[in-house]
Amino acid sequence: MRFSEHFGLNRSQAYLDFVDVPLHTDLQVFLEPGAIKSLQSPWGSELASLLQSFFETVLKLIKSGNHTKAQHLLSSLNERNEFHLGYSSGESRGHGFGAGSAKNVWLELTQSQAAITGLLKDLEDTALLVPGVGSDMISDAICNIIRGPLIKYTQDMCVYYGIPLTPDIPSGPIWNPQAERWEQSYVPLPIVKGYGKVILVPKVLVRFRLTYDSGEYYRHYILPQMQQEHIDSGTNLVEVLKNGEKRVTKKALMAKYGKDKLAIVEQTKIRPDILQGYRDDKAKTPSLPIPLDSFSEIEASPPANMDELLKELKAIPPGKKHATDYENVIEKILSVVFYPSLCNPRKQDQIHEGRKRIDITYVNESKSGFFYWLSIHYSCAHIFVECKNYGSEVGNPEIDQLSSRFSKSRGQVGILICRSIQDKKLLRTRCIDTAKDGRGYMLALDDDDIIELVNSYNISGDNQQFPLLRELWSELVK
Repeated sequence: MRFSEHFGLNRSQAYLDFVDVPLHTDLQVFLEPGAIKSLQSPWGSELASLLQSFFETVLKLIKSGNHTKAQHLLSSLNERNEFHLGYSSGESRGHGFGAGSAKNVWLELTQSQAAITGLLKDLEDTALLVPGVGSDMISDAICNIIRGPLIKYTQDMCVYYGIPLTPDIPSGPIWNPQAERWEQSYVPLPIVKGYGKVILVPKVLVRFRLTYDSGEYYRHYILPQMQQEHIDSGTNLVEVLKNGEKRVTKKALMAKYGKDKLAIVEQTKIRPDILQGYRDDKAKTPSLPIPLDSFSEIEASPPANMDELLKELKAIPPGKKHATDYENVIEKILSVVFYPSLCNPRKQDQIHEGRKRIDITYVNESKSGFFYWLSIHYSCAHIFVECKNYGSEVGNPEIDQLSSRFSKSRGQVGILICRSIQDKKLLRTRCIDTAKDGRGYMLALDDDDIIELVNSYNISGDNQQFPLLRELWSELVK
């Protein structure tokens, strides 16, 4: 049984912002450090800072000889079952850095030339340079280090989807970067009888594998340079082919120097610039979120049924009585169509100390396509959506309402969605006037436009280009 099924959400993974984990075991996806570092939001910066703070603290303690405290910090990265991510084929059991014995991990770090010489800088470096560290261990460690923000995310998602929270549940160790220590508290969390507490993870942060790969790093970064060095020096590993070309095989190099992580560390010590080049390449090309179709396959859950959603949309009568139903189906549609560019939706988000509300607020974490282009040129850390289930035409009051939600820090881009726009030219002219007045940018859509967005999605999938939105935007700023 998946988390959503236990709580009767009647939503498959495609319509959920979090990873819909199985309760009896783990899902083979992993929290990926590069995915976290690529986030542009304040929340992403908080997560990245926590990871950096913890790892720097452990290395600092080891270098200063404070091994007791270093071991203690690592011991809190022990096996945790509440995240349900990783390789476990049976009951969730975790594989964190502290799994089994924190002393073993501490011993590897204290004896590692990578740590002693300063090659180790980030948590993900351990996947390249520390024996015995793999994707599952790093993913579990990340879950523990960013436990605090993930608990807050879980609470937000439970409120959003109507999942009951049980008060006064032990949080587990939460990393305090200022005090450089683990702390615990009692917090509201969802509880599943027989399985205990569950802490949810955003699906935009998980990947099938870690970006950092020791084999890739060795074969495609270190060995090519070593090959050229041997050719330039004319060593006995150089072979001369019939056509006179000289070569050194990677097989010969690995036979001479080894191919395990100890060999990788030794060769990296000689050529530290290669490691930085590898880091830079990974930062320039962060891995992309898992597509919805792939989630459906690994979870054996039904894919998004957009035709059914459109039927549901058309069946909702206009009017205030059905405003919530309209908002709900619009949110489902947009959360599928705009994934992975827009995530972490919030309904009835309060601003100005609760004096104003926004129907749906998305965080813009796009890495390509229309919303990424917007993020480069305009203030749009968030995208605001107002849904108007009116039977009559919307006008200036609705435009003014949405524009009043904008700010430079929150974002100045929104989408106004209504049932029908009889005079699209007039409404969009009003949106242009608002933009020219410096009060923000609004795209006005009706049901027909939503249908066009869905049809485009059905054809092109999640390429995130959104030609309809690009066309409307060009009219808005021309």
